[in-house]
Amino acid sequence: MMNEVRMTLRLPQDLRDRLSAHAKSERRSLNSELVYMLEVGLRATGVDAESPGGDSTSPAPLRGKPDSSPA
Repeated sequence: MMNEVRMTLRLPQDLRDRLSAHAKSERRSLNSELVYMLEVGLRATGVDAESPGGDSTSPAPLRGKPDSSPA
């Protein structure tokens, strides 16, 4: 059996509702649907079990807020 890790995820309510509805239409639990979507997304970006960091030749785009610390 695979090792599993529990984590807390904060989502906007409307996004959670959409994900729940989609999971129901796919006859999956919300958790199973999220795991499935993450696995598909990682495969699409070239990140897999053999390549934990993905393709190092093309860096991932920066996400989040820009660094606002003073120089």
